[in-house]
Amino acid sequence: MRSERLYTLLEANPIVIPLILVLVIIIFGGIAVYLTEHKLPGANITTLGDALWWSVITITTVGYGDYTPISPIGRIIGVIVMFSGIGIVVIIVGIFSQKRIKGLESMLKLKTEALPRLFGDEMKTAIIDKIKGIENLTEEDFDTLIPAMKSLRRTLLEESKNSYKCSRCGNVYYVKPKFCSNCGRDFT
Repeated sequence: MRSERLYTLLEANPIVIPLILVLVIIIFGGIAVYLTEHKLPGANITTLGDALWWSVITITTVGYGDYTPISPIGRIIGVIVMFSGIGIVVIIVGIFSQKRIKGLESMLKLKTEALPRLFGDEMKTAIIDKIKGIENLTEEDFDTLIPAMKSLRRTLLEESKNSYKCSRCGNVYYVKPKFCSNCGRDFT
């Protein structure tokens, strides 16, 4: 039961895991640097507070330079903390992007599924009106008329569910051809 609630919580808030990772890396990175640096001569990370501050600044890739590790092991820990910070930022951006795309997809799906036939009818009416007044069309209107007609035809043919698929190359035709224009297979 608890694992189901945890899974539901994490699924609803996917940002929780990266934030937990940030905290773990800050704490363990700070402690590791403190343990490797605090007794070295010339080290400027001498307290746990300095080490945790350094870890926060390093994971955010700010790097003020007020605290720096001087030992090779401390620098390796610094590299690990830096790359972890960069990786977690990428994960967080990915999560936000995924949420945004899902929201946009659902909005688009609602808009396109709501009145698909009405769109075709409106398009037909607009095309017919333009054809009736063809002598008054501007060059730009005329250039948009042909692609609109092709798009409407494709939409209507797709809705009709009469399609012919070439068994050799997979091309789809909405009017039965004599041969496939891609691979040359004979349909007769």
